[in-house]
Amino acid sequence: MWISRVLSGFRIKNASPNIRSFTRGTVFQKWKEYDHRSWLKSMPRKDEGVEGVGSVEMCGKNRDASFPTESTFTDLRINGVLFPDLPIVHIKCSLNNTICALTDSKGKHIYIRSGGTEGYKNARKGTTVAAQAAAAALANKALSFSLNDVRVIIKGLGPGRHASIKGLEMTGINIVSITDRTPASERPPRPRKAKRL
Repeated sequence: MWISRVLSGFRIKNASPNIRSFTRGTVFQKWKEYDHRSWLKSMPRKDEGVEGVGSVEMCGKNRDASFPTESTFTDLRINGVLFPDLPIVHIKCSLNNTICALTDSKGKHIYIRSGGTEGYKNARKGTTVAAQAAAAALANKALSFSLNDVRVIIKGLGPGRHASIKGLEMTGINIVSITDRTPASERPPRPRKAKRL
């Protein structure tokens, strides 16, 4: 009885008591519907693209004029202070440490914190937790100096990039702009010679 339930999708030919041969029935047809080759045959030969993409002409003549630079905001005022006169938070993110420095608009240092000064030692200095703690301590000191609005300049590709911004935001300091000044040389240094195996 259970055999008849299992084999309900198959047709039985030459039903003799000893030998039974099976033919492919509905199971094979359902398998064929999901066949990859038949799916590929149903696809259009040429990619038609997204509708409306080719209809708009892109003009790249004034692309540089629309991209903002530091000189774009010379007349912008934030809470009565000109944008170039805002204090700057410099964040240097390396793989081993994250250093946050608060400077005035001329570049004079006001306060410096890092993962090491926050009590993290050795490999823990390069973690995101240490970067967030250093940025939060720096932001608290900036608020005590009544510096509520700052610009942020980030250098480096360490793990503390986003965590330090988060630490600044958590304390309630107003971040006006974030600038990435990660140095990228056109001619990087010569790599080490390959090991001989």
